[in-house]
Amino acid sequence: MSRSHRTSDHSPETGPGCPRLPVVALVRGWAVGLAICVGVSAQAQTTDTPPQTLPLPAAGSAAPIDPVAALLVEKGLLPATTPQAVRKVSDAASELVLSAMNFLGVRYRRGGTSTEDGFDCSGFTRHVFENSVGLLLPRRADEQARLPGLASVGREELRPGDLVFFNTMRRTFSHVGIYVGDGKFIHAPKPGASVRIEDMREAYWSKRYTGARRAPVEDGGALAGLRKTLSGYLNSEERGAP
Repeated sequence: MSRSHRTSDHSPETGPGCPRLPVVALVRGWAVGLAICVGVSAQAQTTDTPPQTLPLPAAGSAAPIDPVAALLVEKGLLPATTPQAVRKVSDAASELVLSAMNFLGVRYRRGGTSTEDGFDCSGFTRHVFENSVGLLLPRRADEQARLPGLASVGREELRPGDLVFFNTMRRTFSHVGIYVGDGKFIHAPKPGASVRIEDMREAYWSKRYTGARRAPVEDGGALAGLRKTLSGYLNSEERGAP
C-alpha cells in the first residue's frame, strides 16, 4: 500500500463535545464550501470563493432537483443525464450532505472533532451527523459501522448521506466518509490533507471498500428512536459495559 494514500481512524478525543452549528450558518455556508470542490484532487484547495447561485430549471421541465444534486451537476461531479429519481435527495439527507460540504478544506487532525481543531475521518462524520440531524455517532469508524440501528446498504443501493467504510489499515472498518452521489464521497483523508471529495470507483478506494450504513434520517419516528438507543449505547460504552 502506498504511504501517500494511507488513512486511519483514531482513539476518542477526551476534550469537550463538538459545538453545535446553527442550521442557518450551515445553509449559508454550503455554497462557499461546494464552490471549493471544483477540481478536487489529492491536494485540497482552501481559497475563498464567492457564493454561487443554483441553476434554475428550464421552463416546462420536470420538477427541480434538490440543491445537492443541482450543485453536483453544475460542478461536473454528477452527470446531467442521471435519472431524476436517482438524483432526488430527501430534505433530511440533503441537509446532511450540505452540512458535510460546508467543511470542505478543513484540515485533517488526528483525534480532531471540530472545524477549529480539524477532523479525523470518524470525527468528521460524527460532527456532521450530530449537527445536521441530531444523531451523535460513536467516536471510532469501526464503532460507527457496527452501531445497532444503522441499516447495512449494498453498494448499488447507496444514497447521499450514507456512511461508507474502507479497510485502509488492515482493519475492516478503519476509515469512514459520507456518500454524496454518483460514486463519490466526502471525508477527512489523512495527515497533511483536508476534507475533500473523492471517487469511490478509483482503484485505491474501490478495492478497499468494505460496506455502507444508513441512518433513518427520512423517518422522524425511527430517527428519534435511534437517538434514544444511541444515548444508552454511548452511556454504556463510557461506563465500560460489555
